[in-house]
Amino acid sequence: MTSRPIIGVFAVQGDVREHLAALERCGASAVAVRRGVELDRCDALVLPGGESTTMAKLARTFELFEPIRERIAAGMPAFGTCAGLILLADRIEGGIRGQETFGGLDVTVRRNAFGRQVDSFEGDLDVAGLADPVHAVFIRAPWIERAGPAVEVLASVEVAGADRIVAVRQGRVMATAFHPEVGDDDRVHGLFVDLVR
Repeated sequence: MTSRPIIGVFAVQGDVREHLAALERCGASAVAVRRGVELDRCDALVLPGGESTTMAKLARTFELFEPIRERIAAGMPAFGTCAGLILLADRIEGGIRGQETFGGLDVTVRRNAFGRQVDSFEGDLDVAGLADPVHAVFIRAPWIERAGPAVEVLASVEVAGADRIVAVRQGRVMATAFHPEVGDDDRVHGLFVDLVR
């Protein structure tokens, strides 16, 4: 792989343009992925926020569900934000009947854990590997209820006296409950681009 990896953004919903721009600023060649031929070109994939059940259904419609699942299982680096975290989780709480994920993270995620749209919030968050806090934006965000032994917790927030996990990494798969593409701080994307390299 070159020092400028090709990183796709699953481009059916969410902040696709913002992720593409952040990846480019971090030294990757970023491409929108809606077809198998586009996925085939990628060294890694970003799964943006949106609505996780809709994104899974659209992945089926575009005949990308199994190819994405297979590539992640075979070791392709992946980064999920918000709904993307849900799509990378091996287990979901609060999901709809039959909800599917690509898997790749040994975690149990709770959908809409922080509440409804009106409960969205933002704040500064310490993230492992970064010297200064990240301004994190949470929109109808999930959190991680349980993480397996191979999962490294990168960040958590306190909610009602309990620490809730909101960023993790397992091998070459990384995920956040918040939206690092919002704003002008590209350091979380930078962590992922370094992971891909």
